[in-house]
Amino acid sequence: MLPRRARGRDVPVSRQVLLLQVGLVGILVVVALALSVADARSDARGRATDRALAVAGTLADSPTVGDALASEDPSAVLQPYAEAVRADTGVDFITIMTPARLRLTHPDPAMIGLPFQGDVGTAPSGVPFTQEYAGTLGPSMRAVVPVLGDDGTLVAMVSVGITLDRIEAGVWHDVLRIAVVAALVLALGVAGAWWVGRRLRRQTHGLGADEITRMYEYYSAVLHAVREGLLLLDSEGRVRLANDEARRLLDLPADVEGRRLVDCGLAPGLVAAALGDAVDTDDLYLAGDRLLVVSSAPARWQGRGVGAVVTLRDRTELQQVTGERDAVRGLVDSLRAQNHEAANRLHTVVSLVETGHADEAVDLATEELAVAQLLADRVSAAVGDPVAAALLLGKTAEAAERGVELTVVGTLEAVVLPARDLVTVLGNLVDNAFEALGGTDRAEGAGHPRRVEVELGQAVDGAVRVRVADSGPGLAEGDAERVLERGWTTKAEPGAGRGLGLTLVAQVVRRHRGSIEIGPGPLGGAQVTVVLHPRATTARETEEDA
Repeated sequence: MLPRRARGRDVPVSRQVLLLQVGLVGILVVVALALSVADARSDARGRATDRALAVAGTLADSPTVGDALASEDPSAVLQPYAEAVRADTGVDFITIMTPARLRLTHPDPAMIGLPFQGDVGTAPSGVPFTQEYAGTLGPSMRAVVPVLGDDGTLVAMVSVGITLDRIEAGVWHDVLRIAVVAALVLALGVAGAWWVGRRLRRQTHGLGADEITRMYEYYSAVLHAVREGLLLLDSEGRVRLANDEARRLLDLPADVEGRRLVDCGLAPGLVAAALGDAVDTDDLYLAGDRLLVVSSAPARWQGRGVGAVVTLRDRTELQQVTGERDAVRGLVDSLRAQNHEAANRLHTVVSLVETGHADEAVDLATEELAVAQLLADRVSAAVGDPVAAALLLGKTAEAAERGVELTVVGTLEAVVLPARDLVTVLGNLVDNAFEALGGTDRAEGAGHPRRVEVELGQAVDGAVRVRVADSGPGLAEGDAERVLERGWTTKAEPGAGRGLGLTLVAQVVRRHRGSIEIGPGPLGGAQVTVVLHPRATTARETEEDA
């Protein structure tokens, strides 16, 4: 069994808060009740003293008392008068005494003529006096008031008292009403605590404090340790959690939590995917210089939507390597096609020799060699980088297979750009141009030649200029602004995994502080012009290029 302390920590937080609130409300009600009782008792004694003083002062000023004191038998008049006043005013005793403190009246007639018990204080000197004293009727709050003659001399004293028993009886009557109010307050407090506890139980899902602490510690450790970026959004599209990798990949500010995702400066397509109601799995989006694989899905709890979960993975380097692989694969395919074509021509030459047409065989071989060498020399002379030259040679062969006329004009001499960046730009721009012209079944008849032109240039400061134009249908009005968006393409529906070529080109342009212009070209189709400025390459890039 678990220790008692461990079992106590597993009590749900809502129940702990409920018990704490009920205990606190109970303590407050009990303390308030005790203070109210003490205050009521103090007020009751003060009111009793004031009433006794008022009755005594009234009797002291009464003409009846003055006339009776001047008679031969004062008690005969004062006793019934004092008892009548006592009954009317609700006091417990009224004692009228001589200056010598002999009783002239008393609720018990047997006490008349006996000395008064208790202090008279300042009454003989003409000043009223009050005190709490235990006399023949028990403890009481009493007042002693002097009765003065016409000449100001003391002729008698009047003592009026109310017993503590009567005062306490009145106090408990008030306490009963206070207790009823306290019970109502306690009931409201318990009901409020129960409502708060119920709401807290829903929000904490009935977890204990130790479970919540452990869950927070583990979740926090996991979220900061995983290599994938993670965003948690609420139902209003506000960021509620962003781990370290998500902040790095999206360049999010430190105060991103609590802000709306649309206000974080991210790509509109990424924001739309994150806030969408549909599941979006492993789609590619551009964020700054990074190409991210984004997966998003609505988050639900007990059938209601509570937001969305977005995961991010960096695919920048992988996409660059994939692009280079595709370029090399295209080059290999072109070389394979050339090899096939060369084999056909070689067979033709051999057949001519075997049939006795040696002169025709020599002419054919010489012509094919000259054409191939001329093309290789022209491309190699135009492009100083051997990798880019090989790429363009492969694209020339591919163009021949597609029935497209590919021309390369201009020159690039001392290229200081990384080979991978130049291959990315040239390969994607030429591929897009080929795609814009359509398949090999498209005829040139109908006034639509199939041409692609690549122009290379270099400025004095080493900046490289690449222009690719095609004779395709071009871009519709307004598409030039959208063509650099992630996944935009005229070749497939959104989400088909296409339309990343120009996005990768835009990455290279930003990395080299260059520019890209898209618009109509001289061949009647689209034209893309890219300017790349040289930059200091890192040791890693130098090693990769080598």
